[in-house]
Amino acid sequence: MRPMFTRRPDSGLGNIKRGFADPTRSIDWILMSAVGALTVIGLFIVYSATRPRLLNRGADPFQFVQRQMIFVIIAIVAMAVVMWMDYVQLRGSAELFYAVTILLLVLVLVTGAVRGGARLSFDIGPIAVQPSEIAKVSTLLFLCGFLADDDVDTVPYERFIQSLFIVGVPFFLVAIEPDLGSASVLVAMVMGILLVAGARIKYIALITSLAIFSVFAGVVSGFVRSYQLRRITGFLNQNSDSASLQNLITQVKFAKRAVATGGFFGKGYLQGPLTNGTFIPVQSTDFVFSAIGEQFGMLGCGIVLGLFATVLWRIMRIAIMADDRLGTLLCSGVFTMILWQAFQNIGMTMGITPVSGVPLPFVSYGGSHTVAFALMIGLVQSVHMRRFR
Repeated sequence: MRPMFTRRPDSGLGNIKRGFADPTRSIDWILMSAVGALTVIGLFIVYSATRPRLLNRGADPFQFVQRQMIFVIIAIVAMAVVMWMDYVQLRGSAELFYAVTILLLVLVLVTGAVRGGARLSFDIGPIAVQPSEIAKVSTLLFLCGFLADDDVDTVPYERFIQSLFIVGVPFFLVAIEPDLGSASVLVAMVMGILLVAGARIKYIALITSLAIFSVFAGVVSGFVRSYQLRRITGFLNQNSDSASLQNLITQVKFAKRAVATGGFFGKGYLQGPLTNGTFIPVQSTDFVFSAIGEQFGMLGCGIVLGLFATVLWRIMRIAIMADDRLGTLLCSGVFTMILWQAFQNIGMTMGITPVSGVPLPFVSYGGSHTVAFALMIGLVQSVHMRRFR
């Protein structure tokens, strides 16, 4: 009689027949768990921040969180597709992705929807698609592939100048929308990638100088709108009595007050007076961290910061373990973008950085940035899954 259960000698661990080099056995579940936790927290916070306004209008209080759940599902599918694709093969299509992105950035300046004096997105039915978020991913892939073509430990001056041009085109198009927050994320990305790729410090200083000069030129030429200038003025004069700055200063004051009054444990979910009173106009997007602070206090804020630290730690670890230069550079770019954008978002909530309008990765409401950062995590996972080849 044959035994009921059999085990093959070469079947590996238990009945698992795949080797350790098989990509499907090399997913970084700690990274996935941290990103998943931030996303779930985001869903709860989006509901709490949008619920009062919807109830006041007699609308469905679940309207925005349901839409965010749809965005998350789309993001998960997009991330899974990128994970299971070899990032080296994706690099082969980087030029095409980059060219399409540049075309979209040009088109949005001509035909994009105007909101608050800026053309940032295409309105496709109830969904707004922001090409600036797509630009973060396509520029990352193209730039990293370009620098990885040379298997050297330093970045020659010619390559450095060419890298500036690669990032400079989308940076200029995003800056004149104007979306200075997303433009600064592109600058942070290229600085991080070039630093890891071996660019000299004086080259990095040159990038910073050029970025500052570009912003100054945009102000002088009129490309930067007056409301963008008011954000900087409001940051430098947070106690100003100027009537033109009151709307901006007031929402920052309420955001800081929400975090400060949350105490250690917070007021409780759906119990925040400032959140329920709709005192912060864009709380589900720009100032989502204030809703976390008021409802869950310093403990909740600490957990969110700890999750971001975990995400960054795992990405840095994968960059070190990467099989090739391309993988290391991709992870470095994602690391820098998440770090800078999270710092910007939380910083403007606390009043330590100007209001830039950038969302908190994985947490804030919005489809474009949710899908874009999911694609970035997919690229990082693709690097990790193929580190043994």
